[in-house]
Amino acid sequence: MKTSINYPDIFCQRLKAARISKGLSQKSLGILAGIDEFVASTRINRYEKGVHQANIEIAQQLATALDVPLAYFYMVDDQLAELTLSWGKLSDLDKTELLAQAKAKSSLWLG
Repeated sequence: MKTSINYPDIFCQRLKAARISKGLSQKSLGILAGIDEFVASTRINRYEKGVHQANIEIAQQLATALDVPLAYFYMVDDQLAELTLSWGKLSDLDKTELLAQAKAKSSLWLG
């Protein structure tokens, strides 16, 4: 039996993990993301608990505030999510080399 993927839960988990990793309180993150300081903590808490879902614009503001790619919040594969976080810290040359290696390895399985 195939289980369905709960994307809102993935968003909640990744948002909280990224916030904690940056050492931010819910209120601090909300303020950095442009949310009114009087409701910032409550809004972030509700996003992390899945009570409310952030629309794509708010999700992008949160990603920017946390310095993570927007896609990180939605990736089902944990390893790919970690790779995505690392990707942004690589030089252009390192990205080119890593991509070439990945393509070479994947072509071994395709051919």
